[in-house]
Amino acid sequence: MTAVESIEPGALTLCCTSLDSGRLFWTDPDGSRHGYEVEAAEAVASELGLELRWIFRQWSDFRPALQRGECDAIWCGCAMTPERRKIMDFTRPYAVFNESVVTRPDSSISGPEDLAGRRVLAIDGSTNMALAETFPGAVVVPFAGDTDDVLGDMLTMVREGEVDALVDDDVCFIEPDPTLRLAFTVPTRNAWGGACRKGEPDLVAALDAAIGQIDFAPLWDRWLSALPYPF
Repeated sequence: MTAVESIEPGALTLCCTSLDSGRLFWTDPDGSRHGYEVEAAEAVASELGLELRWIFRQWSDFRPALQRGECDAIWCGCAMTPERRKIMDFTRPYAVFNESVVTRPDSSISGPEDLAGRRVLAIDGSTNMALAETFPGAVVVPFAGDTDDVLGDMLTMVREGEVDALVDDDVCFIEPDPTLRLAFTVPTRNAWGGACRKGEPDLVAALDAAIGQIDFAPLWDRWLSALPYPF
């Protein structure tokens, strides 16, 4: 067990959203949580000998909550990017994902070249938005991420024709949905890790040590077997 100086002694407090994100995470009415990210976090906390606690915030409030000292780290689909590394420190990765584009079933979109002049939705400031901005001629539509069901609300916009396509991580679309069609996937291999405040190297080192001791393959096989194991 590695000693950890956390915001609450004896506990690891992580920030996530309470929405249902399929096989990544969801929360029962009694507060119990399930999914790959949840079990990965539970394994890390157990390795450190800490109680795992969650706080729930809207996507747009993740980093402010971290900076306010309300959690030890963000553990919720936080891809490591050069821009984010300037303002947060990251653990080693616990997952790697590509990015996909989904449309309505009757859409003819099958590749980036088909997005010229089309309205393409993505969360503002996300890696998905950065990818959408590379599609030639696409009309990028930013989503603020300040609703209680970000993914659900974006998918509704696709289904109702407010936008032509949505960019998000491939893990969000592994469940069959007859109201949507997977148009294509881009092999971006975005690594996800715990995002911590700058200036807390001991916490990052402790989390890294714990992550390094965990075999994530069984968790991946239980929850995300539709995707190739990335490590």
